[in-house]
Amino acid sequence: MGAGTLYHLHMGGRIMEVLNLKNIGVRGVNSALHDVPEDRKENFEILNPQGQHSIACGINAPLNVKVKGHVGFYCGGMNKHAKIIISGHAGVGVGENMMSGYIHVKGDTSESAGATAHGGLLVIEGNASSRCGISMKGIDIVVGGSVGHMSGFMAQSGNLVICGDTRDALGDSIYEANIFVRGEVSGLGTDCIEKEVRAEHTAKISQLLKSSGIKAKAADFRRYGSARKLYNFDIDNAESY
Repeated sequence: MGAGTLYHLHMGGRIMEVLNLKNIGVRGVNSALHDVPEDRKENFEILNPQGQHSIACGINAPLNVKVKGHVGFYCGGMNKHAKIIISGHAGVGVGENMMSGYIHVKGDTSESAGATAHGGLLVIEGNASSRCGISMKGIDIVVGGSVGHMSGFMAQSGNLVICGDTRDALGDSIYEANIFVRGEVSGLGTDCIEKEVRAEHTAKISQLLKSSGIKAKAADFRRYGSARKLYNFDIDNAESY
């Protein structure tokens, strides 16, 4: 790395490593993040992301990463353990296939936010475009605004909390995931129905809202899930839906 491309700030005894993407590029930024041992917790700030793709992908350490600006496709993809804060909007597939950790987008996201993700928490303060949570496999997603069409498509496991409205085909072909909506639902997809909100669901919504920092009342949400008519379900698990 060239001079002035990477430097440290000392803030109250805490070291913040600053990466200027304009100078070192996406590969330089991601290399610095990947070089940290899995058991070390370090703090990074990424400057001038310039809407570039694949920023902070594949992190496998408990890092704190602050991205100062808008990002392109797949930011935070395959994340494990890291906490990533994006102070801007995010393009397609933010948090795609993340396994654990925390990603917080201060703005809006494009389509397929949290796609195929297995775990962790994805928070979107603004709106999410179409197919939010597509094929989610255990991740929890909280959206402060509204979501586009076909959100929760083929969602297998996890929780999708939507504080605003939804477009058409919500939860199309859904499996075991729960979708909670506070606003208006334009239309439900195949095999998706409104379901009873039980005490454990209200508790889960409260927990996720608290963890996300988004203010809303858990009692205001409705639950949507699988009618269990499209696929073969094991009757032993019927009470789980």
